[in-house]
Amino acid sequence: MSSQLYDVAVIGAGIVGCAVARELSGLSIDGRPLAVALIEARGDIGDVTSKANTAILHTGFDATPGSLESRLVRRGYDLLSAYAVEAGVPVERVGAVLVAWTDDELATLPKLRAKAEANGYVHGELVDADEVYRRLPHLGAGALGGLVIPDESIVCSWTSALAFATEAVHRGTSLLLRHEATAIDAGGSSTRIVTPEGTIEARWVVNAAGLGADDLDRELGHDRFTVVPRKGELIVFDKLARRLVDHIVLPVPSSRGKGVLVSPTIYGNVMLGPTSENIEDRTDTSTTEHGFDLLLGKGRALMPELLDEEVTATYAGLRASTEHDDYVIAIEPERRYVLLGGIRSTGLTASMAIAEHVVDLLRGSGVDLEPRDDLPPVPRMPTIGEAFPRPYADADRIAADPEYGRVVCFCERATRGELRDAFASTIPPTDLDGVRRRTRALMGRCQGFFCGAEVSRLLEQSLAERR
Repeated sequence: MSSQLYDVAVIGAGIVGCAVARELSGLSIDGRPLAVALIEARGDIGDVTSKANTAILHTGFDATPGSLESRLVRRGYDLLSAYAVEAGVPVERVGAVLVAWTDDELATLPKLRAKAEANGYVHGELVDADEVYRRLPHLGAGALGGLVIPDESIVCSWTSALAFATEAVHRGTSLLLRHEATAIDAGGSSTRIVTPEGTIEARWVVNAAGLGADDLDRELGHDRFTVVPRKGELIVFDKLARRLVDHIVLPVPSSRGKGVLVSPTIYGNVMLGPTSENIEDRTDTSTTEHGFDLLLGKGRALMPELLDEEVTATYAGLRASTEHDDYVIAIEPERRYVLLGGIRSTGLTASMAIAEHVVDLLRGSGVDLEPRDDLPPVPRMPTIGEAFPRPYADADRIAADPEYGRVVCFCERATRGELRDAFASTIPPTDLDGVRRRTRALMGRCQGFFCGAEVSRLLEQSLAERR
């Protein structure tokens, strides 16, 4: 462990922590680059909540008007949309349709459009049942009308987090994986963060610990919120189902959240979910018979034909819900501490805006931060979106490097060249899940039955070379 004193330590390398580290490492203090540490308990970035969500880039149309979440989601949508073009993060603006199935839901749609307008989103369109079925011809029977939100999009949450973290490292951030914060002491002129790998010292600490943010906050003497893990189970259908769904199909939201949706994914599949169940175990990402029964029942009503398609995968994610209706973001200048708590599923969209907000809070507390003028170029991420040019189909790229024409995972058409690049990247994978998130290998219909042995061999070879 280095004896370096960092200016800022960001605890938690999920999508929000990575975005904050990227933003902070683009600044200077006292004429030198800000020294930033990004601390993560697990062996990869984005390996908990950020890897298992619905991956929707939200307009914020249904947020609570006037809330911090509403403001940051709106700003984050613009920031991430622009950054995605620059960094190669796949985004598809497929639009969404909120479908009303009852008279009460139909009566709610104008209120939702008014809510969207109060949030600054003015492009919502009320449509009748005929228009709903024109847009969604495979929808189940009984829809009465809809609200179209044309700018809702799908995005790759994995590539977003990887882009933020990669750029942060290029800017000088120290990425400290497998450094679980087991204790924290904010006494004196700096804060000491105790981990199994040693103690990290920093002048400021940003708590972006997600599901563990409340525990860390209590370590610093607070009792202002409690994380209640909200499990969401999802079913992913085969790519052959993609013909059924051109838009995100949303229910009319309730107090429990946005409900069960049907959505295309950036990888060419179709997703059904999530469920919404408050649990106690912050590590429980198991799927359940009850969850599947609920999803299949909802799916049968939403889009009966979907249930005739093959299921590629199932998974569950946990959202860091709290007793508060808004994000729990606060700064404590006297302890040099910033809390980012209760960042739920909209955190992907809001991530870059949350990072901006952290900088504003620091500047408002007297920290003299200036933009750096020596930043490296924005890294270009590997192309893993289905609607974007992939290496296996790029004749010029294959001619220049035949490894891009040697397919290893035939379900997802992931090539040996892509695997090689992932192993040689700034933040290489350390396990098969990490390989999956960077290349799509093992993600397809056979779930690694064909390519698993070869991918494992290549990973082990890479790990041996890095030791």
